[in-house]
Amino acid sequence: MNSGSQEQEADNNKRQWSLQDFEIGKPLGKGKFGRVYLAREVKSKYIVALKVIFKEQIEKYRIHHQLKREMEIQTSLRHPNILRLYGWFHDDERIFLILEYAFGGELYKELKKKGHLSEKQAATYIASLTNALAYCHKKDVIHRDIKPENLLLDHEGRLKIADFGWSVQSRSKRHTMCGTLDYLAPEMVESKAHDYAVDNWTLGILCYEFLYGAPPFEAESQKDTFKRIVKVDLTFPSKPPVSADAKDLISRLLVKDSSKRLSLQKITEHPWIIKNADPMGISKKRLWGC
Repeated sequence: MNSGSQEQEADNNKRQWSLQDFEIGKPLGKGKFGRVYLAREVKSKYIVALKVIFKEQIEKYRIHHQLKREMEIQTSLRHPNILRLYGWFHDDERIFLILEYAFGGELYKELKKKGHLSEKQAATYIASLTNALAYCHKKDVIHRDIKPENLLLDHEGRLKIADFGWSVQSRSKRHTMCGTLDYLAPEMVESKAHDYAVDNWTLGILCYEFLYGAPPFEAESQKDTFKRIVKVDLTFPSKPPVSADAKDLISRLLVKDSSKRLSLQKITEHPWIIKNADPMGISKKRLWGC
């Protein structure tokens, strides 16, 4: 199960898995379309997360195409900051995804528990995410739904992008409005064509949320949130205190004109990242050599 070699990887991909190959443990989480369980592959004793999706739900919400695309994209990605999808199988009622197990759970829970993160921790996570997104963009994959609930932590506290449900592989501009409201870029809110720069916008939103504990354009109603996003109604509270460098990075990412947003390369060169990100907490793969 563990991908120690290319030969073993090829064997895993060819193998016909079934439920008999796994010992099922405790539930890890529940989503709209199914549940996730801790599991152990019987032969190798390798620990994984088994995501169970009910075919009835796939029919009901008509997500066949979306699920197929998610599985194809995630299986093709190999990066220390992207959760691995090792394979899948199905029975009459369910589809099972065999996923890498992230021991640390959701980053969302850590953020809720702490209220907000330190600048060092936030910078380390943003640098890791920038790494992973640079790798995705190089493979023509736009994520489109980066948010704390879709980010997991492994046993070393390393960040992993976990959900590719709204991802798309495309070299041309897209028009579908998708993702989660607080994290949507202005061009998506206004149903305009969008490209990779929507992910750069989301890094700005996340950086703000990591440091202040809430996304910047949160409002009482969906309509008001939309308005604030389109106007880029960005304000920085006085508490908690946040450095000028961090505010500068956020301001350079939350720019309405997508062509003027800070590039992923420039994010890694930004003084705030250089001063605060822990090199040991970021994936060993170099940004432009992945």
